[in-house]
Amino acid sequence: MSDSRNLLSGKRKYLFGLILLSFISIICVAFSMKGNDDFDIARREVLLRRIGHELLLQSGDSTSRVLPVKTIGENEYRISFENAFTFQPDSLVNITQRLLAKDPLAGDYVVNMLNCGNGTVAYGFAISASRKEDIIACRGRKQPTACYMVDIKFKPTDINIARKGYLLGSLSVLAFVGFIFLRSAKPRRVPPDSQRIGVFTLGSMLFDVEARRLVINGKTIDLTATETRVLHIFALSPNETIERSRLQKEIWEDEGVIVGRSLDMFISKLRKKLEPDPDINIVVVRGKGYKLEISS
Repeated sequence: MSDSRNLLSGKRKYLFGLILLSFISIICVAFSMKGNDDFDIARREVLLRRIGHELLLQSGDSTSRVLPVKTIGENEYRISFENAFTFQPDSLVNITQRLLAKDPLAGDYVVNMLNCGNGTVAYGFAISASRKEDIIACRGRKQPTACYMVDIKFKPTDINIARKGYLLGSLSVLAFVGFIFLRSAKPRRVPPDSQRIGVFTLGSMLFDVEARRLVINGKTIDLTATETRVLHIFALSPNETIERSRLQKEIWEDEGVIVGRSLDMFISKLRKKLEPDPDINIVVVRGKGYKLEISS
């Protein structure tokens, strides 16, 4: 018995260690993914600043600054400028496409050139990875000199979605598997007869509901199905008054017929079968019902 317990304990420790190692591995993978994303995002911001730089150059401005790129939402960035400038839509499209082609995470994206004062869109276009769904209009129309800012929103890539799905899925599966393993490894204590579900201790008697029997001093007393149902109700509430109407309803209502004298007959039979233990008796509570009295 001791050896089996030690073996079970060893298995539980092994399973716990395996689950812990798997969890740590997934966390490491997650941080690795995050590190790669941070590098790609930092590289993207450099490319966005380069877009701003080349826009100023095409407008004839080689001295004013491109302000720090701001993240204004998930996968959305804003390029701002120190001074007002003019731009050609064709140049904006060409510069953006050429530079963002170097961004491994840039598949589909939307570009909007906004007026600083009121935030209205002076010009915008959308680029698709397939190129067949590009939306580019109004080329060749030079825009007036004004304060502009460029908003670029990227569509999340399938790689990022897959990474997040893999991480969440792996953690969910790991938690489920860990729960199953730990549950299966948990030792189950087999209770003695007196603690099993459906087995009641009535004085010196054991009442086995499923087996429909009473046991006292090694002697077995068989019960009928109806006797078992009646005694079960009493056993659930010993030393408490059970109303006669409740007994009749729970025992005979499902059969569609309630016979008042039937209850008295079964109570009488149960009393005789409980006689081996003088400390147990079913007594009449006048005007109310019956009570299973257990003295000890």
